[in-house]
Amino acid sequence: MKLLVDSGSTKADWIAIDDNGKVLFTTQSLGLNPEVLDKDAIIERLDDKFDIEHNRMKATHVFFYGAGCGTDRMKNFLTKVFEGYFRNAQVVVHEDTYAAVYATTPKDEKAIVCILGTGSNCSYFDGKVLHQKVQSLGYIAMDDGSGNRFGRHLLRGYFFNKMPADLTTEFGEEYNVDADYVKENLYKEDNPNAYLATFAKFIIKHKDSEFCKKIIRKELKSFVKNYIMQYENNKEVPVHFVGSIAFYLKDELEEILKKYDIKIGNVLRRPIDGLIAYHILNK
Repeated sequence: MKLLVDSGSTKADWIAIDDNGKVLFTTQSLGLNPEVLDKDAIIERLDDKFDIEHNRMKATHVFFYGAGCGTDRMKNFLTKVFEGYFRNAQVVVHEDTYAAVYATTPKDEKAIVCILGTGSNCSYFDGKVLHQKVQSLGYIAMDDGSGNRFGRHLLRGYFFNKMPADLTTEFGEEYNVDADYVKENLYKEDNPNAYLATFAKFIIKHKDSEFCKKIIRKELKSFVKNYIMQYENNKEVPVHFVGSIAFYLKDELEEILKKYDIKIGNVLRRPIDGLIAYHILNK
C-alpha cells in the first residue's frame, strides 16, 4: 500500500493506493509542517485519523509532499518521524512544490510552477530538475500573495480602522476579533500562519469591493515581481499554479500576469489527483 500525501500548513490530503493505482481510502488530517510542529504534535495529528493510524503498519511506501520541507534539515527530521511511525514503509519526503510540478506539468515540459495557498512558493522546472531562486524565510518575512498575507492585511485594516464600515461590521460578526483571542492565536497557538489564512475566504468573498481589490492586486503583483520574475524565461514558458488562493482568484491572477506578458498555465486547487496519475506512471 502506497500513501500519497499533499500537505500544506492548514490541512493534508491523504490517498492510499495499491500497486495498480486502485484507491483504497482517502482522508484528510491537519497540516504537517515541520517548521512549526515538533515530533509529538505531528504524531498526535497522525493518531487522530483512524485510517492513517489503523493502516500505518500496512504501508509499504510513503510519498510526502509538504510545506516546510524545503531544507535538508526539515526533510530529514520528518523522514525520521515517519520512519518511526510507518515502520514497514520506505519514506520519501519532498517539498510541496514537487507535488505541484507532478500534478500540473506534462512529462518533460518546462514550466514555472507556483503555490498560492496558506503560504506561497515558486520554482522553475526544466523538465527534469526543480530549480528555486528564492529560499523561503517563512510567513513572517515572505509568502507574498498567500492566504496568511491576506489575513494579515485584513486584521490590520480592522484594528487600524481602515476597513469600510460595512465590511467592518460583517468581519466582526464572522470572526472572533477579541484582541486577546487574536493575540493568543498569533503568538501562543500552533500554526499562526494557518490561523491568518482562515481570514482569506473573507477577502475572496468580497473581492469586488475596492478595499479587498486593492489588497489582492498589491499582493499578487508582489508575488509576480518577487517570485515569478526571478526567472529570466518567465515570458517563454507557462506558469502553473496550485492552491486555493490561485484557484479562487484565477481571474485576478490572469489579469495581472497579462500586464507582464506572462502566460498562465494550469490552475489547480489541489494537486492530489495529479499525484495519483504520476505515481501510477512511475511505479
